[in-house]
Amino acid sequence: MDIERKQSELIDHFVKQAAGEDASASNLAALILEATAHPSLFAFSEILSVPNLAKLKGTQYSSSLDVLRLFSYGTWSDYKRNVGCLPTLLPDQIRKLKQLTVLTLAETEKVLPYDQLMEELDVSNVRELEDFLINECMYAGIARGKLDQLRRCFEVQFAAGRDLRPEQLDNMIHTLSSWLGTSDSLLHLIQEKIKWADTMSEANKIHKKEIMDKVEEVKKSLKVSLMIQQ
Repeated sequence: MDIERKQSELIDHFVKQAAGEDASASNLAALILEATAHPSLFAFSEILSVPNLAKLKGTQYSSSLDVLRLFSYGTWSDYKRNVGCLPTLLPDQIRKLKQLTVLTLAETEKVLPYDQLMEELDVSNVRELEDFLINECMYAGIARGKLDQLRRCFEVQFAAGRDLRPEQLDNMIHTLSSWLGTSDSLLHLIQEKIKWADTMSEANKIHKKEIMDKVEEVKKSLKVSLMIQQ
């Protein structure tokens, strides 16, 4: 919860700074650099959606907008493929982008082979990889899991979610709609079961009363018979 609150506070801070009326293109570029290098910020789409950032288009700082998109949705491999079109990243930005890469991989697979991670992160050996996963992912609170040296893999137990790419929104809406439909059906089924249980309970009460009434009638009959015999 502390991490989520800190994320929210940081996002709010950078959004307000970016939305300032006096924010120039150079100031916005510096703000993007600060945000993408910040050690505790891992979500950028809200900053990216600030209308003021349109000031960067067509200026010498336009590549800063591409950097922000990269940190919102991309990975270290994406940066390497487009390195000729993007500014050189600072060490803090490189570390951040590699952290985000781990989160992206963990979205679809909960067992991440060391070989895949080393390739995606440009890490040369297992010791360096495990140090990164421990110090920059697990200690940072963005991922939890088990390092399995025998099987040479990282078993992900938790990973923070990344910004949704625009093309993922339709799938997310469909998934949530399906979940809502399933929940409604399950709720209706539960309500029917409760209604059935209430009906059965009432029927059992009536049946029990009928038996007790018959028992009382038998008792009365027996008493009358005994009195007649006497």
